[in-house]
Amino acid sequence: MATLGPWKSTTTSPSNSPPSGWCCRATFLYNQKTAKSRKLLDYDYKRCNGCGICIEICPKKAIEAGPLIEIATGLDAPPVIIDHTKCSFCGMCAAFCPVKSVRMTVNDKDILDLQEFPHLDSGVVFNNKCLPCLICKKSCPEEAINVELTFPKKEILAPFKEGKNGEITVDMEKCTLCGACAELCPAFVLVEKKAKADDLMPFDDLLVDKTKCDYCGICVPFCPEDAIKVKGDFDEEQIKKIAPKLAGSIRVDDDKCTRCGWCEAVCPYDAAEVTKPFEGEISLIDAKLKGCDPVGCHGCFNVCPSKAWIIPVDKKIDVVRDFCTYCGACEKACHVKAIGVKRTKAKHTEMMDTPWAEDWKKAIICLTAKERKRPDVSRTLRVEKAEKKIEPELIRPDVNPDFRKLADERIKKLSSLMDNKNVRRAWEKKEPAAALAEIKKRIKTD
Repeated sequence: MATLGPWKSTTTSPSNSPPSGWCCRATFLYNQKTAKSRKLLDYDYKRCNGCGICIEICPKKAIEAGPLIEIATGLDAPPVIIDHTKCSFCGMCAAFCPVKSVRMTVNDKDILDLQEFPHLDSGVVFNNKCLPCLICKKSCPEEAINVELTFPKKEILAPFKEGKNGEITVDMEKCTLCGACAELCPAFVLVEKKAKADDLMPFDDLLVDKTKCDYCGICVPFCPEDAIKVKGDFDEEQIKKIAPKLAGSIRVDDDKCTRCGWCEAVCPYDAAEVTKPFEGEISLIDAKLKGCDPVGCHGCFNVCPSKAWIIPVDKKIDVVRDFCTYCGACEKACHVKAIGVKRTKAKHTEMMDTPWAEDWKKAIICLTAKERKRPDVSRTLRVEKAEKKIEPELIRPDVNPDFRKLADERIKKLSSLMDNKNVRRAWEKKEPAAALAEIKKRIKTD
């Protein structure tokens, strides 16, 4: 039995919601319960960008597109509508959603964790070249990267001393703006700016607040690029002994990450390795760009999970192709049909030998072919819908008030008798003639 749960606007965390979720969600919950399984389909329409992959692969045609162009330009509505009366809870939409706006659990287990169901195979890995630093964390358009720096700070190792004089310089040719020095010492100030697809660096400059610097020199051996020089009253050998090693951990929130590749491109140490779910091509159709108004419309900017769209100086609009994940959301959001997206390869986990494997193979082929092979239903027999029979209007009979009074009195007596357990037993257990005789006897007695 499939049921549509209520619409919910929730604040969730991985510990209390199946499956793990984002901070703020607006979800539709669909349930299917059978004797053998419990399935929960969780559609977060705020996360959905309207790429339409779920519509293309659904074997039951249970998913339809909403007003995608209007949604891309500001309308608050679900980009897709799921008809739970058609849905078979196969899980394909959850397995192949590139932004994880559709999730499904089977007996409280996320379908992405079940080997018998293939799903998109993508990921982000940070290798041993990672310092770590703050660049990728601040650059990430989805705030999916968390960096925890664990080294001790200056106030613990070399507390600030008033009245110290000296000189400090930063060689900006060497500096990568990694931000480690700003975490070590409050005298360093990173000037932040908004990262864009054509300008990924989230910092504009590194400044030194000399009112907070006591020229202790601890930053000199700490800097991974040897970009800081300090002249002051300190023992270089002693400072080298107390200066911390750059240490910490980096974690990627898999639910937020869209595999855009910004971290890989912005990292000066080649520490990030991104595997995208799709390969393909994206093109702009020049003949239709005449009607494009990127500033007023902004539809492609709003739906792109990679934030890959830009407005360059020499063009009306463009896309940084290295960051495109080929989901196709921009193509469907463009009101002048000026964008073309073609997927040439879909990366997925291994297809297990299951009874439903053939149907899933068709779904995977559809990810690049965009044409779902479905069963031939051309010979299906259809029964003509019967016309609704028009019933004659009911005529209420005239009721004699004297007869009505007598009937009410009899009913009242019978009602009081039915409270008697002996009468009820006779009614239920004895032969009808014997039961009737006993009831008549009790009516006369009462």
